[in-house]
Amino acid sequence: MIFFLTFGFSYRIFTSDDQSHPFMLNNYDSIFFIIALYAFLFLFSFFLSTLLNFIFLRFSKTLGIRGEGTVTARWSSTSKPALGGITFFIITLLSLIMVNFFIDNISFSNLKLLGVFMAMIVAFLTGFFDDAFDTKPLIKFLAQLLCGLILVLTGNYIKIFDSNLINYLLTVFWVVAIMNSVNMLDNMDAITTIVSIVIILFVMLLFVTVGRFNSFDFFIFICLLGSLFSFLFFNWHPSKMYMGDTGSQFLGFILAALAITYIWNGKDYYGVHTLPKQFFTVILVFSLPIIDTTTVFIKRISKGKSPFVGGRDHTTHHLSYIGLSDRQVAYVYAFIALISAALAYYIYFIQIFTTSYLICFSAYFVALFATLFFIALKPPKVQ
Repeated sequence: MIFFLTFGFSYRIFTSDDQSHPFMLNNYDSIFFIIALYAFLFLFSFFLSTLLNFIFLRFSKTLGIRGEGTVTARWSSTSKPALGGITFFIITLLSLIMVNFFIDNISFSNLKLLGVFMAMIVAFLTGFFDDAFDTKPLIKFLAQLLCGLILVLTGNYIKIFDSNLINYLLTVFWVVAIMNSVNMLDNMDAITTIVSIVIILFVMLLFVTVGRFNSFDFFIFICLLGSLFSFLFFNWHPSKMYMGDTGSQFLGFILAALAITYIWNGKDYYGVHTLPKQFFTVILVFSLPIIDTTTVFIKRISKGKSPFVGGRDHTTHHLSYIGLSDRQVAYVYAFIALISAALAYYIYFIQIFTTSYLICFSAYFVALFATLFFIALKPPKVQ
């Protein structure tokens, strides 16, 4: 009831034409109220997610648990329920319902929003069926392709080239690539959760910078962030549950769609869209999943192996092989993700992207890639 009353009140303020309402950002009380409002949203989604995860742990029997009596490709040899993704979906769906109910200028008749929602359902079901029935890689690929096509058909595509055909192809490639990258990155406790949190926080920081607190998107991000922090409690080493393909496919799509709207097609602090700046922002914010997936692809293809078959040859695993504990690997990835996001945020304020900036940011990415790649060349322990 408190939840409904709070957002009923926020609805009236958000849709008011009176510019003197307490949400004006030059009013201290308005800032306090916004912080209190979103703190409540975050805590609500955090505690609801925690409750759901406890329930799933209590009653899970076989759903999402794979590898009983068999050798698995996961880092941990212990079978655990892969149900975290279901909570992500429930919280996101609930936040979509709430924001649509309380803010009357948000409607699922909006074609772009409908497209994201439909593709989100496809991504969730793809992961869910894979966790339940261990579907073939081709089926997953076709479902990821469908997600990208749905976005293109509903106007949610990357708009950086004069040719729409190239934009369409790049969009589909981006969606498939990120869904696979996030899925592949989910190979050790807490890694994908941490990287996803940092990416979402980066986009939220862009919103905060320009004062877009009362937007539909910010509402959704707060709720999803609460769910991710809750899951991190269960996914931190030694983990109690995994997010499974249900979670990684869902998050992969959400992050890919988020990047299309707010990074690929986004503008900088000065309201300008510059291709080099957008490109390097994307590369930096998504550096870890891009580097890990590229490294695994190169290594497996060079050995004549399928890059889509799981294994213990990821960059995360090789950091463990050189002596880091699972928790230390998570700390390293969190540190790299934060540094990369901070550099991307700095790009947001660069007015003229000179050659010097291009060289510096290229050098950072190449150095990061080379470091993780050469660590990954070290022979792994005997499996």
